[in-house]
Amino acid sequence: MKRFIETLQNIWKIEDLRKRLITTILFVLVYRFGSYIVLPGINPANLEALQNQTSGGLLGLLDMFSGGAFSHASIFALGIMPYISASIVVQLLGIAVPYFQKMQREGESGRKKMNQITRYLTVLILLFQSPAYLVNLSVQLGHVGASLPQSFWFQVTSVIILTAGSMFIMWLGERITDKGIGNGISFIIMIGIIARFPTAIVQEFASRLGDAAGGLVMFIGEIVCLLFVIGLCILLVQGTRKVPVQYAKRVVGNKQYGGVRQYIPLKVNAANVMPIIFAQAIMFIPITLVGFSHSEAASGIVSAFTDNSGFWYNFVFAVLIIAFTYFYTAITINPTQMAEEMKRNNGFIPGVKPGKKTAEYLDEIMSRITLPGSFFLALVAILPAFARISGVSTSFAQFYGGTSLLILVGVVLDTLQQIESRLLMRHYDGLMKSGRIKGRTGNISAY
Repeated sequence: MKRFIETLQNIWKIEDLRKRLITTILFVLVYRFGSYIVLPGINPANLEALQNQTSGGLLGLLDMFSGGAFSHASIFALGIMPYISASIVVQLLGIAVPYFQKMQREGESGRKKMNQITRYLTVLILLFQSPAYLVNLSVQLGHVGASLPQSFWFQVTSVIILTAGSMFIMWLGERITDKGIGNGISFIIMIGIIARFPTAIVQEFASRLGDAAGGLVMFIGEIVCLLFVIGLCILLVQGTRKVPVQYAKRVVGNKQYGGVRQYIPLKVNAANVMPIIFAQAIMFIPITLVGFSHSEAASGIVSAFTDNSGFWYNFVFAVLIIAFTYFYTAITINPTQMAEEMKRNNGFIPGVKPGKKTAEYLDEIMSRITLPGSFFLALVAILPAFARISGVSTSFAQFYGGTSLLILVGVVLDTLQQIESRLLMRHYDGLMKSGRIKGRTGNISAY
Protein backbone atom coordinates (compact mmCIF):
# COMPACT_ATOMS: atom_id res chain seq x y z
CA MET A 1 0.00 0.00 0.00
CA LYS A 2 2.85 2.38 0.84
CA ARG A 3 4.45 1.81 -2.56
CA PHE A 4 1.10 2.36 -4.27
CA ILE A 5 0.68 5.72 -2.49
CA GLU A 6 4.21 6.71 -3.52
CA THR A 7 3.37 5.84 -7.14
CA LEU A 8 0.28 8.07 -7.02
CA GLN A 9 2.42 10.87 -5.59
CA ASN A 10 4.94 10.43 -8.42
CA ILE A 11 2.13 10.60 -10.97
CA TRP A 12 0.85 13.82 -9.40
CA LYS A 13 4.37 15.35 -9.41
CA ILE A 14 4.66 15.06 -13.20
CA GLU A 15 2.87 18.15 -14.50
CA ASP A 16 2.17 16.81 -17.99
CA LEU A 17 0.80 13.51 -16.68
CA ARG A 18 -1.28 15.30 -14.05
CA LYS A 19 -2.86 17.59 -16.65
CA ARG A 20 -3.61 14.66 -18.93
CA LEU A 21 -5.31 12.68 -16.17
CA ILE A 22 -7.42 15.67 -15.08
CA THR A 23 -8.37 16.38 -18.70
CA THR A 24 -9.39 12.75 -19.22
CA ILE A 25 -11.56 12.77 -16.08
CA LEU A 26 -13.29 16.02 -17.10
CA PHE A 27 -14.07 14.70 -20.60
CA VAL A 28 -15.43 11.47 -19.10
CA LEU A 29 -17.68 13.46 -16.75
CA VAL A 30 -19.03 15.45 -19.72
CA TYR A 31 -19.75 12.19 -21.56
CA ARG A 32 -21.53 10.61 -18.58
CA PHE A 33 -23.56 13.77 -17.96
CA GLY A 34 -24.75 13.82 -21.58
CA SER A 35 -25.79 10.15 -21.35
CA TYR A 36 -28.66 11.15 -19.04
CA ILE A 37 -30.01 14.07 -21.10
CA VAL A 38 -33.19 12.75 -22.74
CA LEU A 39 -34.21 13.82 -26.24
CA PRO A 40 -36.57 16.83 -26.18
CA GLY A 41 -40.24 15.82 -26.34
CA ILE A 42 -39.81 12.38 -24.70
CA ASN A 43 -41.11 11.56 -21.22
CA PRO A 44 -38.38 9.61 -19.35
CA ALA A 45 -41.06 7.81 -17.30
CA ASN A 46 -42.23 5.96 -20.45
CA LEU A 47 -38.85 4.39 -21.29
CA GLU A 48 -39.26 1.18 -19.31
CA ALA A 49 -40.21 -0.79 -22.44
CA LEU A 50 -37.00 0.28 -24.18
CA GLN A 51 -34.95 -0.77 -21.16
CA ASN A 52 -36.61 -4.20 -21.22
CA GLN A 53 -35.80 -4.55 -24.93
CA THR A 54 -32.10 -3.82 -24.34
CA SER A 55 -31.68 -6.46 -21.64
CA GLY A 56 -29.96 -8.77 -24.13
CA GLY A 57 -29.02 -9.40 -27.75
CA LEU A 58 -27.54 -6.90 -30.17
CA LEU A 59 -29.53 -3.99 -28.74
CA GLY A 60 -28.24 -4.92 -25.31
CA LEU A 61 -24.71 -4.78 -26.70
CA LEU A 62 -25.35 -1.31 -28.13
CA ASP A 63 -26.81 -0.15 -24.83
CA MET A 64 -23.80 -1.50 -22.98
CA PHE A 65 -21.34 0.28 -25.30
CA SER A 66 -23.28 3.53 -24.87
CA GLY A 67 -23.27 3.27 -21.08
CA GLY A 68 -27.07 3.01 -20.89
CA ALA A 69 -27.67 6.05 -23.13
CA PHE A 70 -29.47 3.86 -25.71
CA SER A 71 -32.16 2.73 -23.26
CA HIS A 72 -32.46 6.23 -21.77
CA ALA A 73 -33.25 7.79 -25.19
CA SER A 74 -30.37 10.15 -24.55
CA ILE A 75 -28.85 12.67 -26.94
CA PHE A 76 -25.87 10.24 -26.94
CA ALA A 77 -28.14 7.22 -27.59
CA LEU A 78 -26.29 6.01 -30.72
CA GLY A 79 -22.95 6.27 -28.95
CA ILE A 80 -19.63 5.73 -30.65
CA MET A 81 -20.59 2.58 -32.58
CA PRO A 82 -21.39 4.39 -35.89
CA TYR A 83 -17.83 5.72 -35.89
CA ILE A 84 -16.50 2.23 -35.13
CA SER A 85 -18.56 0.84 -38.04
CA ALA A 86 -17.23 3.55 -40.38
CA SER A 87 -13.67 2.83 -39.25
CA ILE A 88 -14.09 -0.88 -39.99
CA VAL A 89 -15.46 -0.11 -43.47
CA VAL A 90 -12.57 2.24 -44.26
CA GLN A 91 -10.09 -0.32 -42.92
CA LEU A 92 -11.54 -3.02 -45.19
CA LEU A 93 -11.46 -0.60 -48.14
CA GLY A 94 -7.77 -0.03 -47.39
CA ILE A 95 -7.24 -3.74 -48.04
CA ALA A 96 -9.42 -4.17 -51.13
CA VAL A 97 -9.40 -0.78 -52.96
CA PRO A 98 -6.15 0.50 -54.57
CA TYR A 99 -7.08 4.17 -53.94
CA PHE A 100 -7.23 3.59 -50.18
CA GLN A 101 -4.09 1.45 -50.30
CA LYS A 102 -2.29 4.40 -51.88
CA MET A 103 -3.48 6.70 -49.09
CA GLN A 104 -2.19 4.26 -46.49
CA ARG A 105 1.28 4.48 -48.01
CA GLU A 106 1.26 8.30 -47.99
CA GLY A 107 2.05 8.47 -44.28
CA GLU A 108 0.61 11.25 -42.13
CA SER A 109 -1.16 13.06 -44.99
CA GLY A 110 -2.82 9.81 -46.09
CA ARG A 111 -3.90 9.07 -42.53
CA LYS A 112 -5.55 12.49 -42.26
CA LYS A 113 -7.44 11.91 -45.52
CA MET A 114 -8.69 8.52 -44.32
CA ASN A 115 -9.77 10.02 -40.98
CA GLN A 116 -11.73 12.67 -42.84
CA ILE A 117 -13.42 10.03 -45.01
CA THR A 118 -14.23 8.07 -41.85
CA ARG A 119 -15.94 11.13 -40.35
CA TYR A 120 -18.04 11.71 -43.48
CA LEU A 121 -19.02 8.04 -43.54
CA THR A 122 -19.94 8.25 -39.84
CA VAL A 123 -22.35 11.11 -40.56
CA LEU A 124 -23.88 9.11 -43.42
CA ILE A 125 -24.39 6.08 -41.16
CA LEU A 126 -25.92 8.27 -38.46
CA LEU A 127 -28.41 9.78 -40.91
CA PHE A 128 -29.71 6.23 -41.50
CA GLN A 129 -29.49 4.97 -37.91
CA SER A 130 -31.14 7.98 -36.26
CA PRO A 131 -34.55 7.56 -38.01
CA ALA A 132 -34.36 3.79 -37.40
CA TYR A 133 -33.78 4.44 -33.69
CA LEU A 134 -36.78 6.77 -33.56
CA VAL A 135 -38.99 4.17 -35.28
CA ASN A 136 -37.90 1.49 -32.79
CA LEU A 137 -38.46 3.92 -29.92
CA SER A 138 -41.96 4.70 -31.18
CA VAL A 139 -42.84 0.99 -31.34
CA GLN A 140 -41.51 0.32 -27.85
CA LEU A 141 -43.34 3.29 -26.36
CA GLY A 142 -46.53 2.01 -28.01
CA HIS A 143 -46.27 -1.12 -25.85
CA VAL A 144 -46.77 0.96 -22.70
CA GLY A 145 -49.50 3.16 -24.15
CA ALA A 146 -47.23 6.14 -24.89
CA SER A 147 -46.15 7.66 -28.18
CA LEU A 148 -43.60 9.96 -29.74
CA PRO A 149 -44.57 13.38 -31.12
CA GLN A 150 -45.50 12.79 -34.76
CA SER A 151 -44.63 16.25 -36.06
CA PHE A 152 -42.13 16.59 -38.88
CA TRP A 153 -40.18 19.15 -36.84
CA PHE A 154 -39.66 16.64 -33.98
CA GLN A 155 -38.36 14.00 -36.40
CA VAL A 156 -35.90 16.42 -38.04
CA THR A 157 -34.61 17.92 -34.79
CA SER A 158 -34.25 14.48 -33.16
CA VAL A 159 -32.21 13.16 -36.10
CA ILE A 160 -29.99 16.25 -35.96
CA ILE A 161 -29.54 15.92 -32.18
CA LEU A 162 -28.72 12.19 -32.34
CA THR A 163 -26.24 12.76 -35.18
CA ALA A 164 -24.62 15.72 -33.42
CA GLY A 165 -24.47 13.76 -30.16
CA SER A 166 -22.50 10.89 -31.71
CA MET A 167 -20.19 13.29 -33.54
CA PHE A 168 -19.60 15.11 -30.24
CA ILE A 169 -18.66 11.80 -28.60
CA MET A 170 -16.23 11.17 -31.46
CA TRP A 171 -14.74 14.62 -30.86
CA LEU A 172 -14.40 13.86 -27.14
CA GLY A 173 -12.57 10.63 -28.00
CA GLU A 174 -10.13 12.45 -30.27
CA ARG A 175 -9.49 15.09 -27.59
CA ILE A 176 -8.79 12.37 -25.00
CA THR A 177 -6.28 10.80 -27.40
CA ASP A 178 -4.54 14.16 -28.00
CA LYS A 179 -4.69 15.73 -24.54
CA GLY A 180 -5.52 12.85 -22.21
CA ILE A 181 -4.35 9.31 -21.48
CA GLY A 182 -5.01 6.30 -23.68
CA ASN A 183 -6.93 5.82 -26.90
CA GLY A 184 -9.95 8.12 -26.57
CA ILE A 185 -12.45 6.08 -28.60
CA SER A 186 -11.62 2.86 -26.76
CA PHE A 187 -11.63 4.71 -23.45
CA ILE A 188 -15.16 6.01 -24.04
CA ILE A 189 -16.38 2.49 -24.87
CA MET A 190 -14.72 1.21 -21.69
CA ILE A 191 -16.40 3.93 -19.59
CA GLY A 192 -19.77 2.98 -21.07
CA ILE A 193 -19.22 -0.67 -20.17
CA ILE A 194 -17.81 -0.13 -16.69
CA ALA A 195 -20.60 2.35 -15.82
CA ARG A 196 -22.96 -0.64 -15.53
CA PHE A 197 -20.64 -2.74 -13.38
CA PRO A 198 -21.44 -1.17 -9.94
CA THR A 199 -25.19 -1.61 -10.46
CA ALA A 200 -24.74 -5.20 -11.67
CA ILE A 201 -22.55 -6.23 -8.75
CA VAL A 202 -24.87 -4.58 -6.19
CA GLN A 203 -27.88 -6.35 -7.69
CA GLU A 204 -26.06 -9.69 -7.66
CA PHE A 205 -25.01 -9.15 -4.04
CA ALA A 206 -28.57 -8.28 -3.04
CA SER A 207 -30.01 -11.30 -4.86
CA ARG A 208 -27.53 -13.68 -3.20
CA LEU A 209 -28.44 -12.36 0.23
CA GLY A 210 -32.12 -12.45 -0.65
CA ASP A 211 -34.08 -15.18 -2.40
CA ALA A 212 -31.22 -16.72 -4.42
CA ALA A 213 -29.47 -19.76 -2.97
CA GLY A 214 -25.87 -19.67 -1.80
CA GLY A 215 -25.73 -16.47 0.19
CA LEU A 216 -22.47 -14.63 0.78
CA VAL A 217 -20.30 -17.70 0.12
CA MET A 218 -21.75 -18.07 -3.37
CA PHE A 219 -21.21 -14.38 -4.07
CA ILE A 220 -17.55 -14.59 -3.02
CA GLY A 221 -17.15 -17.64 -5.26
CA GLU A 222 -18.56 -15.66 -8.20
CA ILE A 223 -16.05 -12.85 -7.55
CA VAL A 224 -13.16 -15.35 -7.45
CA CYS A 225 -14.34 -16.88 -10.74
CA LEU A 226 -14.58 -13.40 -12.27
CA LEU A 227 -10.99 -12.60 -11.25
CA PHE A 228 -9.84 -15.91 -12.76
CA VAL A 229 -11.61 -15.12 -16.06
CA ILE A 230 -10.03 -11.65 -16.09
CA GLY A 231 -6.62 -13.32 -15.72
CA LEU A 232 -7.39 -15.57 -18.70
CA CYS A 233 -8.41 -12.53 -20.77
CA ILE A 234 -5.15 -10.78 -19.89
CA LEU A 235 -3.25 -13.83 -21.14
CA LEU A 236 -5.27 -13.74 -24.37
CA VAL A 237 -4.74 -10.02 -24.95
CA GLN A 238 -1.04 -10.02 -24.04
CA GLY A 239 -0.07 -13.32 -25.66
CA THR A 240 2.52 -12.88 -28.44
CA ARG A 241 4.89 -15.00 -30.48
CA LYS A 242 8.23 -13.22 -30.79
CA VAL A 243 9.92 -13.75 -34.17
CA PRO A 244 13.61 -12.72 -34.03
CA VAL A 245 14.84 -10.36 -36.76
CA GLN A 246 18.52 -9.67 -37.47
CA TYR A 247 19.57 -6.47 -39.23
CA ALA A 248 22.72 -6.33 -41.33
CA LYS A 249 25.52 -3.96 -40.36
CA ARG A 250 26.03 -0.77 -42.37
CA VAL A 251 28.94 1.64 -42.04
CA VAL A 252 28.18 5.25 -42.97
CA GLY A 253 31.20 7.49 -42.45
CA ASN A 254 32.56 6.74 -39.00
CA LYS A 255 29.25 5.34 -37.69
CA GLN A 256 27.92 1.82 -37.77
CA TYR A 257 24.19 1.17 -38.21
CA GLY A 258 22.27 -2.07 -37.81
CA GLY A 259 23.76 -5.28 -36.55
CA VAL A 260 21.19 -5.58 -33.75
CA ARG A 261 18.62 -8.26 -33.13
CA GLN A 262 15.03 -7.23 -32.64
CA TYR A 263 11.77 -9.15 -32.85
CA ILE A 264 8.33 -8.97 -34.43
CA PRO A 265 5.60 -9.57 -31.81
CA LEU A 266 2.86 -11.56 -33.55
CA LYS A 267 -0.24 -11.48 -31.34
CA VAL A 268 -2.08 -14.69 -30.55
CA ASN A 269 -5.33 -12.74 -30.83
CA ALA A 270 -4.54 -10.29 -33.64
CA ALA A 271 -8.24 -9.81 -34.43
CA ASN A 272 -9.07 -8.56 -30.90
CA VAL A 273 -12.87 -8.37 -30.37
CA MET A 274 -13.86 -7.93 -34.02
CA PRO A 275 -14.77 -11.64 -34.58
CA ILE A 276 -17.22 -11.49 -31.65
CA ILE A 277 -18.86 -8.33 -33.01
CA PHE A 278 -19.14 -9.81 -36.52
CA ALA A 279 -20.51 -13.10 -35.18
CA GLN A 280 -23.13 -11.35 -33.03
CA ALA A 281 -24.32 -9.39 -36.05
CA ILE A 282 -24.53 -12.55 -38.19
CA MET A 283 -26.53 -14.38 -35.49
CA PHE A 284 -29.42 -11.94 -36.00
CA ILE A 285 -29.76 -12.67 -39.73
CA PRO A 286 -31.56 -16.07 -39.44
CA ILE A 287 -33.88 -14.62 -36.76
CA THR A 288 -34.78 -11.75 -39.08
CA LEU A 289 -35.36 -14.03 -42.09
CA VAL A 290 -37.54 -16.60 -40.33
CA GLY A 291 -39.42 -13.81 -38.58
CA PHE A 292 -41.47 -13.38 -41.79
CA SER A 293 -42.56 -17.03 -41.63
CA HIS A 294 -45.30 -18.43 -39.39
CA SER A 295 -44.43 -22.12 -39.64
CA GLU A 296 -43.67 -24.22 -36.58
CA ALA A 297 -40.18 -25.04 -37.88
CA ALA A 298 -39.41 -21.34 -38.19
CA SER A 299 -40.67 -20.75 -34.65
CA GLY A 300 -38.34 -23.49 -33.43
CA ILE A 301 -35.37 -21.84 -35.14
CA VAL A 302 -36.26 -18.48 -33.61
CA SER A 303 -36.51 -19.97 -30.12
CA ALA A 304 -33.17 -21.78 -30.54
CA PHE A 305 -31.32 -18.65 -31.71
CA THR A 306 -32.87 -16.32 -29.15
CA ASP A 307 -31.85 -18.47 -26.19
CA ASN A 308 -28.42 -17.04 -25.35
CA SER A 309 -27.74 -19.86 -22.90
CA GLY A 310 -28.86 -22.65 -25.25
CA PHE A 311 -26.55 -25.22 -26.87
CA TRP A 312 -27.22 -24.44 -30.53
CA TYR A 313 -26.92 -20.68 -30.11
CA ASN A 314 -23.53 -20.93 -28.39
CA PHE A 315 -22.27 -23.69 -30.70
CA VAL A 316 -23.01 -21.69 -33.85
CA PHE A 317 -21.74 -18.54 -32.15
CA ALA A 318 -18.39 -20.21 -31.28
CA VAL A 319 -17.97 -21.62 -34.82
CA LEU A 320 -18.61 -18.18 -36.34
CA ILE A 321 -16.05 -16.59 -34.01
CA ILE A 322 -13.39 -19.14 -34.99
CA ALA A 323 -14.11 -18.56 -38.70
CA PHE A 324 -14.12 -14.76 -38.38
CA THR A 325 -10.90 -14.84 -36.36
CA TYR A 326 -9.09 -16.48 -39.29
CA PHE A 327 -10.80 -14.15 -41.77
CA TYR A 328 -10.04 -10.90 -39.92
CA THR A 329 -6.47 -11.97 -39.12
CA ALA A 330 -5.89 -12.77 -42.80
CA ILE A 331 -7.05 -9.33 -43.98
CA THR A 332 -5.25 -7.33 -41.28
CA ILE A 333 -1.92 -9.19 -41.11
CA ASN A 334 -0.06 -9.19 -44.42
CA PRO A 335 3.05 -11.46 -44.23
CA THR A 336 4.12 -10.46 -47.77
CA GLN A 337 4.19 -6.77 -46.86
CA MET A 338 6.03 -7.53 -43.61
CA ALA A 339 8.65 -9.52 -45.53
CA GLU A 340 9.09 -6.70 -48.07
CA GLU A 341 9.49 -4.07 -45.33
CA MET A 342 12.01 -6.28 -43.57
CA LYS A 343 14.01 -6.81 -46.77
CA ARG A 344 13.93 -3.08 -47.55
CA ASN A 345 15.50 -2.36 -44.14
CA ASN A 346 18.21 -5.05 -44.58
CA GLY A 347 16.53 -7.30 -42.03
CA PHE A 348 16.09 -11.06 -42.11
CA ILE A 349 14.89 -13.88 -39.90
CA PRO A 350 17.85 -16.13 -38.93
CA GLY A 351 17.73 -19.35 -40.93
CA VAL A 352 15.06 -18.09 -43.37
CA LYS A 353 15.72 -16.62 -46.81
CA PRO A 354 14.45 -13.06 -47.34
CA GLY A 355 11.46 -12.46 -49.61
CA LYS A 356 8.96 -15.21 -50.42
CA LYS A 357 10.37 -17.71 -47.91
CA THR A 358 10.09 -15.15 -45.11
CA ALA A 359 6.46 -14.41 -46.07
CA GLU A 360 5.64 -18.14 -46.05
CA TYR A 361 7.38 -18.55 -42.69
CA LEU A 362 5.42 -15.68 -41.11
CA ASP A 363 2.16 -16.96 -42.61
CA GLU A 364 2.80 -20.42 -41.18
CA ILE A 365 3.45 -18.99 -37.71
CA MET A 366 0.28 -16.87 -37.85
CA SER A 367 -1.77 -19.91 -38.87
CA ARG A 368 -0.41 -21.92 -35.96
CA ILE A 369 -0.94 -19.30 -33.25
CA THR A 370 -4.34 -18.19 -34.61
CA LEU A 371 -5.85 -21.67 -34.08
CA PRO A 372 -5.50 -21.76 -30.26
CA GLY A 373 -6.20 -18.02 -30.15
CA SER A 374 -9.51 -18.47 -32.00
CA PHE A 375 -10.61 -21.34 -29.72
CA PHE A 376 -9.66 -19.31 -26.66
CA LEU A 377 -11.57 -16.29 -27.99
CA ALA A 378 -14.64 -18.44 -28.66
CA LEU A 379 -14.45 -19.82 -25.11
CA VAL A 380 -14.26 -16.32 -23.64
CA ALA A 381 -17.22 -15.25 -25.79
CA ILE A 382 -19.55 -18.01 -24.53
CA LEU A 383 -18.48 -17.84 -20.88
CA PRO A 384 -21.42 -15.50 -19.99
CA ALA A 385 -23.78 -18.30 -21.07
CA PHE A 386 -22.11 -20.70 -18.59
CA ALA A 387 -22.38 -18.00 -15.93
CA ARG A 388 -26.13 -17.61 -16.55
CA ILE A 389 -26.61 -21.40 -16.42
CA SER A 390 -24.81 -21.38 -13.06
CA GLY A 391 -27.38 -18.95 -11.68
CA VAL A 392 -25.59 -15.63 -12.16
CA SER A 393 -27.90 -12.75 -13.10
CA THR A 394 -27.86 -11.60 -16.74
CA SER A 395 -26.51 -8.12 -15.96
CA PHE A 396 -23.59 -9.51 -13.95
CA ALA A 397 -22.94 -12.51 -16.22
CA GLN A 398 -21.99 -10.28 -19.17
CA PHE A 399 -18.80 -9.30 -17.32
CA TYR A 400 -17.64 -12.95 -17.27
CA GLY A 401 -16.48 -12.75 -20.87
CA GLY A 402 -17.50 -11.63 -24.31
CA THR A 403 -16.87 -8.28 -25.92
CA SER A 404 -17.26 -6.25 -22.73
CA LEU A 405 -14.55 -8.00 -20.73
CA LEU A 406 -12.06 -8.11 -23.62
CA ILE A 407 -12.50 -4.38 -24.24
CA LEU A 408 -12.13 -3.60 -20.55
CA VAL A 409 -8.92 -5.63 -20.24
CA GLY A 410 -7.41 -4.28 -23.47
CA VAL A 411 -8.12 -0.61 -22.73
CA VAL A 412 -7.01 -0.79 -19.10
CA LEU A 413 -3.72 -2.45 -20.05
CA ASP A 414 -3.09 0.11 -22.81
CA THR A 415 -3.79 3.03 -20.44
CA LEU A 416 -1.55 1.59 -17.71
CA GLN A 417 1.23 1.08 -20.25
CA GLN A 418 1.08 4.76 -21.22
CA ILE A 419 1.12 5.90 -17.59
CA GLU A 420 4.06 3.62 -16.75
CA SER A 421 6.05 4.72 -19.80
CA ARG A 422 5.67 8.38 -18.75
CA LEU A 423 6.81 7.51 -15.23
CA LEU A 424 9.87 5.63 -16.48
CA MET A 425 10.69 8.43 -18.94
CA ARG A 426 11.17 10.74 -15.94
CA HIS A 427 13.22 8.18 -14.00
CA TYR A 428 10.44 7.12 -11.65
CA ASP A 429 9.64 3.50 -10.87
CA GLY A 430 6.83 1.87 -12.82
CA LEU A 431 3.39 1.08 -11.47
CA MET A 432 4.58 -2.24 -10.05
CA LYS A 433 7.90 -3.35 -8.59
CA SER A 434 7.60 -6.80 -10.16
CA GLY A 435 5.60 -8.14 -13.06
CA ARG A 436 5.69 -4.85 -14.92
CA ILE A 437 3.21 -4.31 -17.67
CA LYS A 438 4.20 -6.24 -20.75
CA GLY A 439 5.04 -4.25 -23.86
CA ARG A 440 6.84 -1.22 -22.42
CA THR A 441 10.40 -2.57 -22.80
CA GLY A 442 12.39 -4.53 -25.30
CA ASN A 443 13.34 -3.92 -28.90
CA ILE A 444 10.28 -4.31 -31.08
CA SER A 445 10.43 -4.25 -34.83
CA ALA A 446 7.19 -2.57 -35.92
CA TYR A 447 5.68 -3.75 -39.17
